[in-house]
Amino acid sequence: MLSIIAFIIIATIVALLITQKVHPVIALTIVPVAGALIAGFGFEEISDFFSEGIASVLPVVIMFIFAILFFGIMQDSGMFNPLIHNMVKISRGNVILVAMVTVIIGGLAHLDGAGASTFLITIPALLPLYRKLNMSPYLLVLLIGLSASIINMVPWAGPLGRTAAVLGVDAAELWPPLIPLQIISIILLIGFAAFLGWMEKKRIEKEGLLINTDNAGMFESNINTGSESEGKNLERPKLLWFNLLLVLIVIISLVTNILPAGLIFMIALCIGMLVNYPDAEVQKDRLASHAPNALMMGSIILAAGTFLGIMDNSGMLESLAEDMVSVLPAFIVPYLHYVVGAFGVPLDMVLNTDAYYFALLPIVEGIVSPLGVESVEIAYSLLIGNIIGTFVSPFSPALWLAVGLAGIEMGRYIKYAFFWIWGFSLVILLVGFLLGLY
Repeated sequence: MLSIIAFIIIATIVALLITQKVHPVIALTIVPVAGALIAGFGFEEISDFFSEGIASVLPVVIMFIFAILFFGIMQDSGMFNPLIHNMVKISRGNVILVAMVTVIIGGLAHLDGAGASTFLITIPALLPLYRKLNMSPYLLVLLIGLSASIINMVPWAGPLGRTAAVLGVDAAELWPPLIPLQIISIILLIGFAAFLGWMEKKRIEKEGLLINTDNAGMFESNINTGSESEGKNLERPKLLWFNLLLVLIVIISLVTNILPAGLIFMIALCIGMLVNYPDAEVQKDRLASHAPNALMMGSIILAAGTFLGIMDNSGMLESLAEDMVSVLPAFIVPYLHYVVGAFGVPLDMVLNTDAYYFALLPIVEGIVSPLGVESVEIAYSLLIGNIIGTFVSPFSPALWLAVGLAGIEMGRYIKYAFFWIWGFSLVILLVGFLLGLY
């Protein structure tokens, strides 16, 4: 009975998340509570499940809120703008080099872990360049999406935070083993971008559209971070090196785990605000500007804590896992995390991020971990297999923004990018295996 109720709860949540009939907070809260009541648990027991679930995700929530606020302030200060400007100039209109530089720009812009701001910064900056060179805007979105997906393994981005919430650990603890993978992945992606750029150049030549790139000045690009007047008022070019140093100190502190991740970002936010915007009214305005994104993610993680607390502490997840093991072919069970990881990108087409991490990951972990596989290894395989496909899924709001900014069609983009992205994800999954992550 517990297995049946658990399956219905998960299926209902997945269906609600996929169809986007309700907000994730509603699905992750109401459905498990109703399921627990149907299963015969009383209010006192459900309260205990809730408390334990919230306690397990609270550090993740704190980190998310203050990380988003901190990087939002860094974005306001214009810290990334000169870096992106210089990268655009370096490319000098060479199609292959432009494709390679696009990867670097996408990675730099995504250091805040927010897909929407990444596309808002990079696509308006690079689209004129792509148009002048007759390069495909589909290639632009593909390369930025792949680069952002690799950087998306940082602990203040969504996937690792959700994984940490499921495992009940600090996201900052999961990140250090992923750093070598990120570095290798970016290097591989630059090489992949060179290949795609070479193909793009051949296409342009075939269509007779290749242009003279001797005049590098024609490839200047404007970076837009909001309304022009507001952006100029908020930018702090004289504090660029201070802000870069502050971000570097934050990253080193996270890697060395010198303090809890949430406290690191709280301190960094306060320092960044005091130095860049000493006026109290401006500080209030900047916090109000970024608070909706921070609170949105925080509320989803807290709701996920409710879901996980009920499913785990009630025994429903364990019961479902045991019953699933009994029906799966025995030879598949020990390798289930590899199988799911390998199909992570296709699964992104039918499951959104919340459904993948909050519904599928706990089931796979519950099935495979009793066989002696570490929970963190299971999580890494699912994370790495799926995260590369973040920005090819129609369930990604940031991708819809990218499609709109680039003036392309979602269906054509998925057709153009899907197999490239899936193939690249399999390569990265193999690299993770060779690095001993799972």
